[in-house]
Amino acid sequence: MSALLEVREVVRTFDGVRAVDGATFDVTEGSITGLIGPNGAGKSTLFNCISGFLRTQSGRVLLGERRIDRLAPHRIARRGLVRTFQTPRTLTRMSVLENVVLAAPHHPGEHLGGAVAGRAREREARHRAEELLTLVGLDGHADALAGTLSGGQRKLLDLIRALMAEPTILLLDEPMAGVSPTLRVQLLGHIRALRDRDGVTLLIVEHDLDFVMEASDRVVVMNNGRVIANGTPDQVRSDEAVVDAYLGARRE
Repeated sequence: MSALLEVREVVRTFDGVRAVDGATFDVTEGSITGLIGPNGAGKSTLFNCISGFLRTQSGRVLLGERRIDRLAPHRIARRGLVRTFQTPRTLTRMSVLENVVLAAPHHPGEHLGGAVAGRAREREARHRAEELLTLVGLDGHADALAGTLSGGQRKLLDLIRALMAEPTILLLDEPMAGVSPTLRVQLLGHIRALRDRDGVTLLIVEHDLDFVMEASDRVVVMNNGRVIANGTPDQVRSDEAVVDAYLGARRE
């Protein structure tokens, strides 16, 4: 399979410190790729560079062989790269269903192609939102205010909001953070289904190494802003540079 996302020699500095220092790797179409590393390794900064929330200072990011590293986040999303956040960006005073519907592409509030067309798009978006809520078991909360959901349920809501944008590649930022063991199993199943059933490519930043090793086809490891390993979960587990990076982080 060909690379859907290509990260090439990306650099991002803050006050002279290279938070990302020449990061290079590919995400293969149809794969689940984990991005891991000790705290301060540069993972979140790189995630923000890929998704357009930070500008790279050098290097390139390509999606389907087209550069996206100078585009605004909403333009990147329209090209098919959508992300979630470690802390879900829930509209707490709106219903769960409304949160999902608002994430639909070509929402009636954005493109007014006439009242009839607008109502048709709204019905389609609502139907799709209801399907996704059922998929993750949140259909019973559709009319509840999103602010009443638990932390784990908000993670599920964030996931299906991203899916409403119809991504070709989905970037998940710490999907397991604050999630109960029961919801963890459900999330893992949903993530695998996105790849296996829907053909969505995934790039996941996660501190839960067991989850990453279980879910991922390939794992990219960062430390001090650099990519220090890239391979299958078994290859990464036995890589001395990876072992040293994590052991060093524990000693500090």
